[in-house]
Amino acid sequence: MKLPSKPNFKAPVRRGQALAVVAVVLVGMASGFLGGWYGAQKHGFTNLSTSTQKQVISSESNLISQIAKDVGPSVVSVNVTSEVARTQFSRAGTQESAGTGFIVSGNVIVTNRHVVPAGTTSVNVILSDGTKLDNVTVLGRTNDSDPLDVAFLKVNDTKGKTLKPVTLGDSTKMQVGDKVVAIGNALGQFQNTVTSGIISGYGRDLEAGDSTGGSTEQLQDLFQTDAAINQGNSGGPLVNINGEVIGINTAVAGDAQNIGFSIPINDVSNLIKGVLKTGKLERPYLGVHYISITDDYAVENGLSAKRGAYIQSGDGGIVPGSPAAAAGLQGGDIITKVNGTSVDENHSLSTLLGRYTVGEKVSLTVERDGKTQTITAVLGAAPQS
Repeated sequence: MKLPSKPNFKAPVRRGQALAVVAVVLVGMASGFLGGWYGAQKHGFTNLSTSTQKQVISSESNLISQIAKDVGPSVVSVNVTSEVARTQFSRAGTQESAGTGFIVSGNVIVTNRHVVPAGTTSVNVILSDGTKLDNVTVLGRTNDSDPLDVAFLKVNDTKGKTLKPVTLGDSTKMQVGDKVVAIGNALGQFQNTVTSGIISGYGRDLEAGDSTGGSTEQLQDLFQTDAAINQGNSGGPLVNINGEVIGINTAVAGDAQNIGFSIPINDVSNLIKGVLKTGKLERPYLGVHYISITDDYAVENGLSAKRGAYIQSGDGGIVPGSPAAAAGLQGGDIITKVNGTSVDENHSLSTLLGRYTVGEKVSLTVERDGKTQTITAVLGAAPQS
């Protein structure tokens, strides 16, 4: 999977080094079409009349247009300058890249972590009306090893502009086939480009990287979409037909057509609340390295649990000094539930932990040596690097 970029190099650097952009944009048919289709099927009609087709197209067009008008003013282009360290493939230098973000409240913007990579030296955003805001800081970004690819920006000087926040929806209500729309900074230069499609799947885990394959990250529990994906759209909103943001566009399958991925907004909602309350990003942290169990993995490794988070055995499974170590978790343990909710293909351990805040206690159902026990852990704050 790729995190497409739109780099503009000031000095020689590795091509595609900036993980600057992807976006997913989706929407669908209006309810009038669905009703018409259902009625036609019920009464034995196999084809829509020309007039009905025109009504369908008109209804869909009006719906997408209204969503674009409602949500577009909350979407911003994110332009980044960053320092790139010397590697075996390139010399050290400065590079520019572009992505997308959206306003969640006041002067706070959500985007992807890879849009503002480590080494970012300056950020500016451009509003939908073309206003450029230069005084922007990175409030925080999740750790590069964190499966949640999220960062937060703060606009320190709005130049008298009132920033319009989006309305957040409930991503748990989305189902395969639901219509969605996405808005993003296509190719790093075409602001508020709108595309449409459906939710093609959910609970997707993948390894994403830049165009060179030199930088990768593990992502989990993503929506899959069939929208046309463009460079520059990473960090943009995925919106339902009610105009509510239900996802953050993140990655695209580079060797396929119309396969994109988006972070469900419920996985980020607690982080948003925390940032708005404290002004800083604190990611709930347990401190384990784990593998999500599948049927094949369970059979290959002789595990009794068919689903869950298998903590790697040996010294690498538990981070020293972490909440997991303090709670007494061990390598080889299998965490099957968090506060009674099962860890499975639709709910990874990191996703479930993300529903809570730093300092909260969570009850973990754990299988160890064939026996089930309950372990209580107090979540800490994930390190920023």
